[in-house]
Amino acid sequence: MSSISPLSYVHAEAQLGKNVVIEAFAFVDKNVIIGDDTVVMPNATILSGAVIGKKCTIFPNATVSAVPQDLKFAGEETQAIVGDGTTVRESVTINRGTASRGATIVGNNCLLMAYSHVAHDCILKDNIILGNATQLAGEVEIDEFAIISGGTLVHQFSRIGAHTMIQGGSRVPKDIPPYTMVGREPLTYVGLNVVGLRRRGFSSEVINLIQDTYRLIYLSGLNTTQALDKIEQELPETEEIIQIVNFIRSSNRGIIRGNMEG
Repeated sequence: MSSISPLSYVHAEAQLGKNVVIEAFAFVDKNVIIGDDTVVMPNATILSGAVIGKKCTIFPNATVSAVPQDLKFAGEETQAIVGDGTTVRESVTINRGTASRGATIVGNNCLLMAYSHVAHDCILKDNIILGNATQLAGEVEIDEFAIISGGTLVHQFSRIGAHTMIQGGSRVPKDIPPYTMVGREPLTYVGLNVVGLRRRGFSSEVINLIQDTYRLIYLSGLNTTQALDKIEQELPETEEIIQIVNFIRSSNRGIIRGNMEG
């Protein structure tokens, strides 16, 4: 049975699952769906178009599904979708989508730390961490297990690959390929996210192959197209290498530069 504080506001048309908790002074609008066992804490605001999964926690002063900060937005019906098991900490803002994609999507088991912002039409896959005050512009895409440390600014339309680690306070102007660790100013490839890969069960053999791939991309002196061709010709056709090559070949913005110090 759900627990709804008499000091909260829940629209009669909102759809609440089983064992949902709505605490004092929370606001839940019409056209909202909240899954089983989710907790909406005091002063959180869930606006029209929100679809929140099971076992989520929405902390005080967070706002889910506010209209986009996009001057092209014309009031169309769109959504902000939050997956199961995701935690939305204090003062996080997740805007809903526009006609471009129709929805902003945050995956399962993500952690959005305090004051982070997810703009319209972003797509975040599962197990992503956004550090405190990280700001995502519109239509950013982030693949699974990426960690974006606090205070990072991500340019619109940028893509961040799976299993990446981004240094706090970074500015992300281009795409960041999978499995990498990036930092410095301007943002630069500094190596693999080896610690993260080991924690997630990647073998030493696989990690070494990924390392060989990025040596060709960033340290061989070849241009990107030449490096990718050489990778396809000389390295094993593993899932990880295919993912890296496909990510880079499909990049519209281009990828971040390499560490010229080697």
